[in-house]
Amino acid sequence: MTRVPKPQPGRLVEAAGASGGASGGASGGASGGVRGGAEDDLRALFGQSTSVFASLAGPAHMLETANAAFFAALGGGEPLRTGMPLGRMVPELAAQGVITLLDRVYRTGKPHTGHDARVVLGRGDAAREAFFDFSYEPRLDAGGNVMGVRMIGVETTQVKHAQRLTAEHRALLEQIARQAPLPEVLDGMAHVIEELSPEEVLVSVLLADPDGRHLRHGAAPSLPDFYNRAIDGIATGEGIGSCGTAAHRRQPVIVTDIATDPFWDDFRDLAGRAGVAACWSTPILARDGSLLGTFAMYHRVPRAPQEADLALARVFAGTAALAIERDTAEKARLAAEAREKAARDDLAFLLDASAALTSDLDAGQTLQRLAASCVPRLAPLCAVDIIKGGRVVRVATAAPTEAQQDLLASHIPVYDADDDAVSRVLASGVSEVARRTPTGPGPWHDLGVTGYLCVPLMDRGSAFGTVTLLTTDEHTFDGHTVALAEELARRSGSAAHNARQYAHRTALARDLQAGLLLPDLPTVPGTDVATYYHPAGEGLDIGGDFYDVFPLDDGRWAFMLGDVCGRGAIAATTTALVRHTARAVAPFLHGPEDVVKAVNRALLNRPGSHGGGFVTLVYGQLSPAPDGLDIELVRAGHTLPLVLDDGRTARAVEAPGSLLGVSADPDVSPHRLRLRPHESLLLYTDGITEARAHDGEQFGEQRLADALCRAGRPSGARYVIDTVIEAVRAFTGGHDIDDDQAVLVLTATETPRSANAPAGDRADDSVGDKDIAPAACP
Repeated sequence: MTRVPKPQPGRLVEAAGASGGASGGASGGASGGVRGGAEDDLRALFGQSTSVFASLAGPAHMLETANAAFFAALGGGEPLRTGMPLGRMVPELAAQGVITLLDRVYRTGKPHTGHDARVVLGRGDAAREAFFDFSYEPRLDAGGNVMGVRMIGVETTQVKHAQRLTAEHRALLEQIARQAPLPEVLDGMAHVIEELSPEEVLVSVLLADPDGRHLRHGAAPSLPDFYNRAIDGIATGEGIGSCGTAAHRRQPVIVTDIATDPFWDDFRDLAGRAGVAACWSTPILARDGSLLGTFAMYHRVPRAPQEADLALARVFAGTAALAIERDTAEKARLAAEAREKAARDDLAFLLDASAALTSDLDAGQTLQRLAASCVPRLAPLCAVDIIKGGRVVRVATAAPTEAQQDLLASHIPVYDADDDAVSRVLASGVSEVARRTPTGPGPWHDLGVTGYLCVPLMDRGSAFGTVTLLTTDEHTFDGHTVALAEELARRSGSAAHNARQYAHRTALARDLQAGLLLPDLPTVPGTDVATYYHPAGEGLDIGGDFYDVFPLDDGRWAFMLGDVCGRGAIAATTTALVRHTARAVAPFLHGPEDVVKAVNRALLNRPGSHGGGFVTLVYGQLSPAPDGLDIELVRAGHTLPLVLDDGRTARAVEAPGSLLGVSADPDVSPHRLRLRPHESLLLYTDGITEARAHDGEQFGEQRLADALCRAGRPSGARYVIDTVIEAVRAFTGGHDIDDDQAVLVLTATETPRSANAPAGDRADDSVGDKDIAPAACP
């Protein structure tokens, strides 16, 4: 069977109405025209309906007369003459049954109609496929005899073509609407045009770079691959082929003969090898007039376009513009979402890293967490170096394996070496990045290092250390990673600075507190002495609790335990004032009452800048006796001391007394007691009794007494303190305390007794004392 070329585009007003909305919107954006211009393009493609008429005579169907459309439709460009049988003029009709139908109408006198009848007109390469709605009617003479046949028809080839083109165009628009991949849409469009064009055409779509200076391959399914690769990336400009020139001019460029056109001087040989001889290029423009690309139609032979060809190019250039703009918008949306996600990820990374860096205030742990945060988020390997004692010290490393971490930790940069990146960054305070191994010696080969980023750790404008990130394999540092590393280093520098300040303040507070307390407990004859001190919080501030034990000139010993209102430096000055005043005046005054009043005067006379808080105090003096300790004490507003006797009974010492530092004449009075061997005097601050459980309840004096009673017979001063502290910790659950805690315990020890010493003699140690819950201590 003879190959039938594709149907010739005709004209159909209905087709314009069916697809003009979608196509018009697309092409209007590309060409800059209005809706009417798009409809003109569709009318140029589909045109007007073509009606044919012919009058045939006799059984041979001699052509008597016909309209011009009949000659144009059936003649195929060759002249037809009247007076000849139709079968002879168009012999291909006989094989397709047309002559047989005419014979039947002529014989029977009955008309015949048909719809969308397919007819192949012409022969060989000139043949074309056509479709007709037709009617064959008998021609009658005056006597009613059939004298011929009248042919009336409307060519529907254009309708078929319009339906296919409209369907394919609608499919393309649906692909664009559902955001099909741009290459898929462009390839589909190229195939549609190549399939529906009446003559062989090769379609190419090139996409413009964002700056509009170059064109990139978009779609060209029928052009050779070598040709597509060669023109991928061509510049836009005057005289650069059809497409480069059309993109530059923002207007269609028609080259009917590549062999002679100067636009193709640089590409003529390439076109020859690709077998193309003509190229018509239409720019693809966005709605704002910016360049999106070009739409080109290539031909194998030199050829000039018809109006229908140009209209087809404009319609599909508009469709391509719609697809490209939609794709660009979608990519912009995805890029914006990716940037937003990256920003969220970066923020989350920095927040997590910052939380880790500030989780405690140990400078070494802070820098180790810095190294761990960097791997593998920023680089495979990380090392942190700081200046310490005039040398560079590597304080932290992070790596995927322990062996790599050990290898990295073994390398120490040289502080003053010019060829060392760490040294340069420490000197300049500026980050350094390179796609090579660091200069200077190091385990770079064994670690597979291919690049590095060295960022300074800054403290008040000076670099005190560096963070060195090392890459391996193909990993490289981009600007984003550098910025993230520098921000992390900035936060780390601040965290390390705070940690070092905290360490300095803690050490200062600890040293100062130690200076206000006894560095070592003295050996007191006949007495076992034990103390306990625990500051509230993290130990940054100096506590207000204090104690002291010191000798007097006559063999007596003085002891005290007190609590200064407040904390910090003011509390420290007040503590020092109380202790030093007591130590200074005690050798010269008669007893504890006079010493306490001297301390009160010192508090009242202190400068205003040294604070004005009150003080609670228990001050006493003890003397070793043959059968224990004789004690005289004064309580000035402090918690009640406890006496623990050998029968596991806790008695509160009821010695009245008011606060110090409030009035010029404090109401205090001495209290005397004797401790038998193994009996203890317990002094404590309110941090013990006011310690709180999780529900807020306080430990209290009764629980303190109960704990001492349940502990069994005390075996020394330290045992008493351990019993108290364990009971308090069990009650509070081990959480941080709210107030300082201080305890002083004096326990009478066994001493040789004089033969004349009265057994069982006891000073007025029971006067003013009372038992606390004796029933709790069986």
